[in-house]
Amino acid sequence: MINPHGGHLVNRIVEVEEKKEWERKAKEMKKITVSYWDLSELENIATGLFSPLEGFMVKEDYDSVLDDMRLANGVVWTIPVVLSIPKEIAREIRVGDWVAIHGEDGKLYAVMKVGDKYERRKREEAKKVYRTEEDAHPGVAFLYSQGDVCLGGKIWLLSRVEHKNFIEYRFDPKDTRRIFQERGWKTVVAFQTRNPIHRAHEYLQKVALEIVDGLFINPLVGKTKKGDIPADVRMKTYEVIIEKYYPQERVFLGVFPVNMRYAGPREAVFHAICRKNYGCTHFIVGRDHAGVGNYYGTYEAQEIFDEFKPEEIEIVPLKFEHAFYCKKCQGMATKKTCPHPDEDHVYLSGTKVREMLSKGVMPPPEFTRPEVAKILMDYYMGRSYSEQVR
Repeated sequence: MINPHGGHLVNRIVEVEEKKEWERKAKEMKKITVSYWDLSELENIATGLFSPLEGFMVKEDYDSVLDDMRLANGVVWTIPVVLSIPKEIAREIRVGDWVAIHGEDGKLYAVMKVGDKYERRKREEAKKVYRTEEDAHPGVAFLYSQGDVCLGGKIWLLSRVEHKNFIEYRFDPKDTRRIFQERGWKTVVAFQTRNPIHRAHEYLQKVALEIVDGLFINPLVGKTKKGDIPADVRMKTYEVIIEKYYPQERVFLGVFPVNMRYAGPREAVFHAICRKNYGCTHFIVGRDHAGVGNYYGTYEAQEIFDEFKPEEIEIVPLKFEHAFYCKKCQGMATKKTCPHPDEDHVYLSGTKVREMLSKGVMPPPEFTRPEVAKILMDYYMGRSYSEQVR
């Protein structure tokens, strides 16, 4: 099986027998309260999804990621994973202190030994990670809303977030690695999505499935921007399409509990590394992966992988063209496989489809399977009715 990123799978979850002692010690520590976003990052570090990170980044790693897309030790890493807090709270904390990390619900979730304390250079981070300083970009807007001082250091997770949804689809990297091995999958392709699966997605997945042992459909269920279809609706579409149109013994569905940054190319590499930690050997990268608006070129998320040696990332990016339905081919295709002109191609943008659904117009089967369209229409019509009532 492919090695975790950095060589070993991180585990920062405190064993049950040690937990009470840590909780006792935490009462003497300085207390900080963090958001659900931070708790999500914390849990993903602890389970090894963000291997090789063992805690929130210290300044040396933060600087290196911004400048070189690597940790200070040279390991490829493209997205800052930091804990930033308000200046007034940071004044009370020094390097070397232990802090008890609580959620907004008052619960103790983790402890951290502060290894570093530094300014979060938001404008620079926005320009280098998101390629824009405009707060019209949802990732940049969220960045600007965060605290100005970062605390870096190793973490120890004492309690996990009590998730209320998708319980049966939540798997840690150690779980997926075991499951893939039990199924005899030596090669596994991961598919990242924050949208319902339409025919173009299905085409890419099935083409990839021709060359590997298994397909890991891994929809993101962390924080997304306003206007994205809710995760529970999306999950219904994944369930029905797997049941009706996929060889179930070769497909595995599990949620990706990571917050969306909309950082385009950098986020594509980050997403690939996370899937490597899950045990995947291949990763589908389509057009404008993790993009938003017009901030990134159509295929920049694919091109960025060429900036690294294959052995530095190991997981293989499968780079696909924009897929469409061709009326003359009478099937799904891309520019690489279809000789016919654009007038024979059926493209539908997400915006156009949402407009159709909100008006009660069923998208054509060339774009999405009817079972999926029905789930989406029920959601949009229900939402429209709710808005009218209000």
